[in-house]
Amino acid sequence: MEYIDLRSDTVTKPTPEMREAMARAEVGDDVYGEDPTINRLQELAAEMTGQEAGLFVASGTMGNLTAILAHCQRGDEVILGKEAHTFRYEAGGISVLGGVHSCQIPNQPDGSLALKDIEAAVRADDPHQPVTRLIALENTHNRCGGTVQSVEYTRQVAEFAHSRGLKVHLDGARVFNAAAALGVPARDLTREVDSVTFCLSKGLSAPVGSVLCGPRDFIVQAHRVRKLLGGGMRQAGVLAAAGIVALEKMVSRLGEDHARARMLAAGLSENRCLVLDAGTPATNMVFMNLSDDVPFSAAEVAERMKERGVLAGVSGARRFRLVTHCWVDEEGVERAVAAFDDILKN
Repeated sequence: MEYIDLRSDTVTKPTPEMREAMARAEVGDDVYGEDPTINRLQELAAEMTGQEAGLFVASGTMGNLTAILAHCQRGDEVILGKEAHTFRYEAGGISVLGGVHSCQIPNQPDGSLALKDIEAAVRADDPHQPVTRLIALENTHNRCGGTVQSVEYTRQVAEFAHSRGLKVHLDGARVFNAAAALGVPARDLTREVDSVTFCLSKGLSAPVGSVLCGPRDFIVQAHRVRKLLGGGMRQAGVLAAAGIVALEKMVSRLGEDHARARMLAAGLSENRCLVLDAGTPATNMVFMNLSDDVPFSAAEVAERMKERGVLAGVSGARRFRLVTHCWVDEEGVERAVAAFDDILKN
């Protein structure tokens, strides 16, 4: 059975053009800086984010970990949101591997961190306390509904941080989705921060990898940290080649995924057994709950959906996260809506 897979945009597969580019890729030893395809990807990523240099890494988690370890010393503290991917879904790596303390503050409904909360979290110059070194943002914000942080908000946080000698790292796993939603170049959301990582393997459809971008001296330090983490991938130009195609060809079509997410939400909103989050979708994610009178759990509904050829993402006992991407067309959206209607007997 050919499934309509709405569990995540991480399930995307490389396009035929990516596969061809991978087969033809010129490669070298990247640990020595000699892989021309990786070098090209890094230069392209830096240009698109308004930064000086880039570093190809295996995953977004590795990118965030590398960045935080490059910014912070052992015992330093990073301020981030309680719903941040780095805090919730990266195995505590910044503490386990870097000895970096985290201060978690509330995320606002749109995923942002209130400036007053950030200011209150900055430590005093006190030997009893860790040293505040870094503020970490996320855009789009996964746990808060795929929401978008604005250009102005990012600038405000960067100005606040820099006026206090702090750095800002942006987990921009889906920052190109944020840019598409706002109708601005991605660099407008990233050039004010001190580092940014973004994923090639989500909506951009490359099979592997992320890129960490920042000032050139920061990337030199990040390169050392990447080696420490086992991230020297040698002749990985075969992977970077797909990433180049992703940046050159897939960024411009992300708006199609957002349009299909809106189509999906519109169809599901007609089902009285489903309660969609207010404002969903902000980008390519639709969040919703089962209504109180539905006798099934989300996991049970998802299992029945699978029997009908649709894979749904379960994010709670009665909650779903459905994510559109380039492998879900309008027919797939219609099939998903019909499957929910059939199971829940709308």
